[in-house]
Amino acid sequence: MECSRAISYRLDLPASISSIHDVFHVSMLKKYLRDEDQQRVLDASEVEIYYDLTNIETPVRILAREDKRLRNKVIPLVKVQWNRKRAKEASWEREEDMRQDYPHLFE
Repeated sequence: MECSRAISYRLDLPASISSIHDVFHVSMLKKYLRDEDQQRVLDASEVEIYYDLTNIETPVRILAREDKRLRNKVIPLVKVQWNRKRAKEASWEREEDMRQDYPHLFE
C-alpha cells in the first residue's frame, strides 16, 4: 500500500481482481485491527464480484425488531445480519421491504 495523495492510497491487489481500480479514497478503507478476534480475512474466491464491480449480499437472519417512532408514524424495523458479515455489523432495514424481498426470513 502506498500513499498516492493525502487522501488516497494505492493498494497491492491480487491478480484475481486486477479489473478493480487500485487507488482508493481514505473514506473507503477500514482501520486495520490487530486484535485477532476482530480480524476477518476473506478468501477472494468466496466473494462474487460481478462485471460492473458490484456484489450481492443476502440476509442470513433477523437479529432484532424495533419500531421507529416519528411524529405521526411508526416504522417497523428489523436488524438483519448479512452473509459475510458478523452480527455486530448488522444493519437496520424496513420490515416491510425485507418481508417483500426475503419472506423466508419471517417463517
